[in-house]
Amino acid sequence: MPKDIHILVVDDDAAVREVLAEALAECGYRCSTAVDGAEALARLHGDAHELVVSDVDMPRMDGMHLLREVKALRPDTEIIMLTGFSDLETAMRAMRLGACDYLTKPFNLEQVRITVERALERRRLLLENRAYRETLESRVAERTAALSRKTGEVEDLFRRLNESYQTTLEALATALDARDAETLGHSVRVGAYTLAVARRMGVTEPDLTDIYRGALLHDVGKIGVPDAILRKPGKLTAAEWYEMRKHPEIGARMLQGIRFLEGALPIVLCHQERWDGKGYPARLQGEAIPLGARIFAVVDTLDAMTSDRPYRKALPYRRARAEIVQFSGTQFDPAVVETFLTIPESEWEAIRRRVLEEVSARTVASLAA
Repeated sequence: MPKDIHILVVDDDAAVREVLAEALAECGYRCSTAVDGAEALARLHGDAHELVVSDVDMPRMDGMHLLREVKALRPDTEIIMLTGFSDLETAMRAMRLGACDYLTKPFNLEQVRITVERALERRRLLLENRAYRETLESRVAERTAALSRKTGEVEDLFRRLNESYQTTLEALATALDARDAETLGHSVRVGAYTLAVARRMGVTEPDLTDIYRGALLHDVGKIGVPDAILRKPGKLTAAEWYEMRKHPEIGARMLQGIRFLEGALPIVLCHQERWDGKGYPARLQGEAIPLGARIFAVVDTLDAMTSDRPYRKALPYRRARAEIVQFSGTQFDPAVVETFLTIPESEWEAIRRRVLEEVSARTVASLAA
């Protein structure tokens, strides 16, 4: 036990004070004395003491009053109460108020030494425990801050990786559109249209991203369709249509095994299915068709009718809207059509303009490179 310990002995009996102070000083402790609680409290205001050994029954301020004052002033100071054999109940009450132990008069000096050492050891352990908790809290705070920084870095990396995926997929979709002689930005546009409807239907992330990617890559399977069929200016034969209708399954096979595109696969496979079950390749019906594919069917018709084609000029929005309403319940999911109708023409036009600007900028940058 370190001996740089300051102990205050408080007792109105001078003989008791002297005996205790001398015995504790012989053990290596620095000792001060006080005749009552008031003097003791004055000393404690001026100097810190690790331990107070106090009588219970004293004039001016008794030991119980002193106990309460000490615990309020210096909570880390331990207190041992001195009491007679007939006053053990008071000693027990003192311990409930914060005293760590008690000694009975007349006392044995060896017992005093043991009790003091036990009280100081208790104090040491309490302080070490508190310091450990405070250090632990500090370490936890530091680790939490470091983890938060790392999480932020990972989230930023994930965001930039997603942006890179998105840019790559949009570039691929634009290249596919050019091969199929579609209008500039068709796939990116129907992807944006699909998102507009999906959001209004309550779809949230990560499903929104999956739906967008599926709409963006809906025709990726046309890579497997011969140019002679894909670019044929006239009407396709039955055999040629048979080959053309393979593109959803070809596209789905192409995406299998690409983890970040797994959610897009159902739309690629089912984008030619119809609500009434007369689509292809699986003749799925109603809600057996993935929601993303049902949304895509509506907005793909909108884009096809309102875009220029080699064989006709773009039709006005009202014509496309009327056709979508006409085929609600047969070709299209009525719930999707109902949501589609809540979106004003101005919003569709705003999406069209934004996509055209983005795709045009990307195309110029690609040519410049």
